[in-house]
Amino acid sequence: LERLVRNLLDMTMVESGALPVKREWVPIEEIVGSALTRLESILSGRSVEIILPPELPLLSVDSVLLQQVFVNLLENAVKYTPAKSTIEIRARTDGGAVVITVDDQGPGLPPGAESRIFEKFFRADTSSVSGAGLGLAICRGVVEAHGGTITAENRVGGGTSFTITLPIVG
Repeated sequence: LERLVRNLLDMTMVESGALPVKREWVPIEEIVGSALTRLESILSGRSVEIILPPELPLLSVDSVLLQQVFVNLLENAVKYTPAKSTIEIRARTDGGAVVITVDDQGPGLPPGAESRIFEKFFRADTSSVSGAGLGLAICRGVVEAHGGTITAENRVGGGTSFTITLPIVG
């Protein structure tokens, strides 16, 4: 219940445009590492492959908000994938942006859900997975508040790939 209320409050701030972005220069490794530490217990027994090249630039972001994006994406990966499957987190630069992908080995998204998955209260699979359908909507709001984009697509061979593109500022 506490988590649902927190998500509803976060969503209200995102929708009203009142989401305060407190930017600081941080390496993406720090943000991803903090998210992994927060989820240590639910990621237990899972393989998480992280490929973050050392030449990635620092990002001017709100590290707490961006950490929540990774927490939401990783929690979804755990909910929707087999227990021993691998989750991959990769990053690269592309022109004036850093592109980060979070890939899983789950069933993927139903056709047509790729864009709807970020809508408030939308859930692609309601059969066996609990949730209110707010996590990915919050992710989109946080990423867009940073001037970026987030997309989802099915991976060749199975699974879902979430791609976050954040502008390199400064």
